[in-house]
Amino acid sequence: MSAKTLFQRIADGEIPAKLVHSDDLCVAFHDIAPQAPVHVLVVPRKPIPRLGQAAELDQALLGHLLLTAGKLARDLGLANGFRVVINHGRDGGESVPHLHVHLLGGRALAWPPG
Repeated sequence: MSAKTLFQRIADGEIPAKLVHSDDLCVAFHDIAPQAPVHVLVVPRKPIPRLGQAAELDQALLGHLLLTAGKLARDLGLANGFRVVINHGRDGGESVPHLHVHLLGGRALAWPPG
């Protein structure tokens, strides 16, 4: 059995985080190295390494992550706009191999990113 990722340990309550949401399917918390005034990570409790490894049976969970991000954007006052990002692999900017959704906002975000 492989070791738990940092995000799995946060989701399991083993490592403290500044939570903004918790339900049966996911947790959301403030990123420790924010890239915007609001930078929240929405992390499924189920350990899926990355989006490209999600299975068809994860469809409802993936939808839940996006709906949760949208609700958090409203709750966190991001009425002027926000960005949702999912990184995949090293070239995609992934640093923790546990699927997670970045919710970024609180300032104008440039395009293209990175």
